[in-house]
Amino acid sequence: MSPILRLIAATTLIRLAFAATTGLGVDESYMVTAGRVLSLGYFDHPPASWWLSWGASHLLGTEAPVVVRLPFILLFALSQFLVWRIGCVIADRRAGYWAAVALNVSPVFGVTTASWVLPDGPLDTALLGAALCLLYALPASGRRAMGWWAAAGVCAGLALFSKYSAVLTIAGAFLYLAVDPAHRRWLLRPHPYIAAILAVLVFSPVPIWNATHGWASFAFQGDRATGFRFRPLMPLQTLGGEALFVLPWIWMPMMILLAQGFRRGAVWSHRLLCCLAAPPIVVFALISAWSSQRILYHWAAPGYLMLFPLLGERIAGRLDRAWVRRLVAGSAALVLVAVTVVATQIQFDWLGGRLATVMRNDPTAEGLDWTSVREELRARGLLAPGAVVAALNWRDAGKIGYALGPDVTMLCLNADSRQLGFADPVRAFAGRDVIVVVVDPNPRAVDEAKTWFRSVEVLQPASVVSDGRVLRTVTVLRGEGLGTGGAPGQKRETHLVIPE
Repeated sequence: MSPILRLIAATTLIRLAFAATTGLGVDESYMVTAGRVLSLGYFDHPPASWWLSWGASHLLGTEAPVVVRLPFILLFALSQFLVWRIGCVIADRRAGYWAAVALNVSPVFGVTTASWVLPDGPLDTALLGAALCLLYALPASGRRAMGWWAAAGVCAGLALFSKYSAVLTIAGAFLYLAVDPAHRRWLLRPHPYIAAILAVLVFSPVPIWNATHGWASFAFQGDRATGFRFRPLMPLQTLGGEALFVLPWIWMPMMILLAQGFRRGAVWSHRLLCCLAAPPIVVFALISAWSSQRILYHWAAPGYLMLFPLLGERIAGRLDRAWVRRLVAGSAALVLVAVTVVATQIQFDWLGGRLATVMRNDPTAEGLDWTSVREELRARGLLAPGAVVAALNWRDAGKIGYALGPDVTMLCLNADSRQLGFADPVRAFAGRDVIVVVVDPNPRAVDEAKTWFRSVEVLQPASVVSDGRVLRTVTVLRGEGLGTGGAPGQKRETHLVIPE
């Protein structure tokens, strides 16, 4: 077996073990819960990641973490191969191999994108596919060129079908055609425009869904770039956060390689990758200077993704230096130790409550599936067939909805219900009695619930438990006569049941 296949096989087995021993995080739980109702479009992101988790759970008959994460683990295996192949094209096999190694040890790629139920998994695979097709298309001619351009268009469409930010990397391709004299001639040919048309066709279900749903998804994502304040130092903070996510000793040489790619005399393939990389890195850093919303550090990850083949070439050329070998080995060891600590903590809770003493919230609760709540509610007869349960925000609705399973309808009683509001709109259950679960601490839980129901009854609380230790207390309410937010001035009743 070749070195790259051994690397892919070994790292895939590690990710399968990690996925099987850790519960779904907040965003993952939300995506699985809200994605149980298959749709042509979704509020937060285009459909690719939603369809993947839905398809895996229905194909294998379970929503176990390793099952819903399986498509994303397999896609990252393909991403490793594509990074290796790009490295081979721009340099040689050694460069490709070390590019794949670096990709694995960068946490934002090797841990989160590689195994979590997030849109970044299919996004990165599709973008790498498009980049590889461009590397083959630009020096080609005739039917071969048309084939590679068409393939690049399809891959670009799949990237857009995964996450809207793919448009920045696609813009980088046109930036390259505009600035590179040797390949500018392609702008006078139909090939890139045919590729663009194919990308739009693949992406077309998304605008169709938006057009029939008040442009909800476009408006939600577009609002993240708006704001009315100017913070000139915020781009530096954003770049610093990205450096931590990528790993600083990987990020710094990447920035040097990015700058070198735009120098006069740079190899065209290197310049292409730098043109693909620059827009996500630069645009999100600039937006953070005025956006009223926090720019998350992983949003620019597709830009760094394109620099791994260049980094692999640089690593391969310096393996004779002991400090380079130690740095690569140390990075791999760091990631392995980190995922081992997380997985064993989730499984055995060997740290107990020590994390809670140094952190605001014990992160063990987020990495644990809250199945203890399901068992407790079921034992008390509150989860009869066809039960309807609600939470007061989308985060809790995701975690609790995933724990309760697909046989329970999960509502989100909040104006910001995201995809949950489209999957199971509150108005469809008007007049129903609903169990409301609220993750403590929330001292206003009863008051919030009262605005949604004719009357509210406080029941005995439930608990999120790990190895006998209570991680979260969950307030449990019974709401009678669900409304759509309550009429102003309407009198509400509250009945208190004292736990035994």
